[in-house]
Amino acid sequence: MATHCAPFTSNLRNPSPPTTTHPHSHTLQSHNCTTFTGGLKFTPSLNLKVSAMEPKSSVRVQAASSSSFGDLAVMVNDCSGKMGGAVAEAAVGAGLQLVPVCLTGPGLGRSFSVQGVSVEAVDSRDREGVMDQVLKEYPNVVVVDYTLPAAVNGNAEFYCSRGLPFVMGTTGGDREKLIEDVLKSGVYSVIAPQMGKQVVAFQAAMAIMAEQFPGAFSGYKLQVTESHQSTKVDTSGTAKAIIGSFQKLGLAYDMEEIEMVRDPKRQIEEMKVPEEHLNGHAFHTYRVVSPDGMVNFEFQHNVCGRSIYAEGTVDAVLFLAKKIRERADKKLYNMIDVLREGNMR
Repeated sequence: MATHCAPFTSNLRNPSPPTTTHPHSHTLQSHNCTTFTGGLKFTPSLNLKVSAMEPKSSVRVQAASSSSFGDLAVMVNDCSGKMGGAVAEAAVGAGLQLVPVCLTGPGLGRSFSVQGVSVEAVDSRDREGVMDQVLKEYPNVVVVDYTLPAAVNGNAEFYCSRGLPFVMGTTGGDREKLIEDVLKSGVYSVIAPQMGKQVVAFQAAMAIMAEQFPGAFSGYKLQVTESHQSTKVDTSGTAKAIIGSFQKLGLAYDMEEIEMVRDPKRQIEEMKVPEEHLNGHAFHTYRVVSPDGMVNFEFQHNVCGRSIYAEGTVDAVLFLAKKIRERADKKLYNMIDVLREGNMR
């Protein structure tokens, strides 16, 4: 696709000093409850709580520098958004060099600060010119994508066309085409619908159980409810992944049956979402019931805030940079690969 490239200038002679922040606080509560009352009720519950413009013709850049990660740099598209902003903050807090420019939607360009680093959000229609300059100044850049579901495939195609290694945290889009395009391009990437490490570990445990005990829940019924902030328009990718494991365990379930809760009143009253986290949460409940109703399993993973995803994304960036340095034969990874590497902060 042809694009109009606006001039892009940078000033990297006097980069800002590295900014240090406290790491995001995490509280992980996991509890299992088993009661026997005539039938069997088994309720394992995983509860994660985290306390956590018009296009411009020129962009002035100031970047944080870091020696601990060499010349590795992170470009977060779009770090003017809530999730992208959380990732940018986590990256700077970890000591990574943040590229002081990001791509944003048409007419949304603006200047802002991330942990003391001045960042310019530039209209994505000017992305070719922007990336020319970014690659010139930051040849070892890893791109992080937290944009919109409708932009997933177009953004991935662009990253692949420029040979840009990237971490795709945005959910939605045509996932099969996304994987196909990345494999064809040979670009290093981490693609996952869920970046929270602890939730991914739970997801992996479900996948292992499905692999080891296929059909173990044949005949059981599954109910899935997921609640996110009202701005999340697509169905939870994490829910879909875990449902895939349940299907292998013998549960017949159509993804269209997922109950999406976006109404704040229901979120507070039924899902028990704290009111202060209505604009940033991810609550999931999976209920599995035997045909006679005498056996019930309930699985939950409830997240407040965005820190868990931001920190996991930074780990994915570091993982990908390591694979690039090693010139690994494998190019496409997911968060389970990141977990298995075992070098997380």
